[in-house]
Amino acid sequence: MRRFLLPLGIFVVLVGFLAVGLRLDPREVPSPLIGKPAPDFHLTQLHAADRTIAPADLKGKVWLLNVWASWCVSCRQEHPLLVDLARQDIVPIVGLNYKDERDAGKAWLARHGDPYQLSAWDHDGRVGIDYGVYGVPETFVIDKAGTIRYKQIGPITAEALKEKIIPLIKELDGA
Repeated sequence: MRRFLLPLGIFVVLVGFLAVGLRLDPREVPSPLIGKPAPDFHLTQLHAADRTIAPADLKGKVWLLNVWASWCVSCRQEHPLLVDLARQDIVPIVGLNYKDERDAGKAWLARHGDPYQLSAWDHDGRVGIDYGVYGVPETFVIDKAGTIRYKQIGPITAEALKEKIIPLIKELDGA
């Protein structure tokens, strides 16, 4: 009888870990960047190769940084929500066109609508690495001081927009 206690104890512990793991949302991966300054960058704009964009340009504003690409299938899923959000004029949305060809990114926006105040062109993906991007799309809410306050991994959903992102933007904006 005693020889079964150790395997039974291990089995109970494993079932406990499994039960806890099944309750977690895989989209809510804690980011080490939450509460820290948004990594700095100076990238050319997607539509204007002679102009640059940097997070410092948006200091004093609450803004979204949406990482997207023309080759990203999930980006098509969230894109109508971003277009609708842009029409509501709640928050400036800056795109980070990630590991994409400039012409492909511009053509994709022309075809699907452009919700971005502007898009930065991260052709080699180095800025994405600084932001801890490991898949597209990802979206960051950045406050007036330039601190990352929220990270959405994967496509923005209507629920995430309604229940998390817009309330957080309004809170940070003092509305």
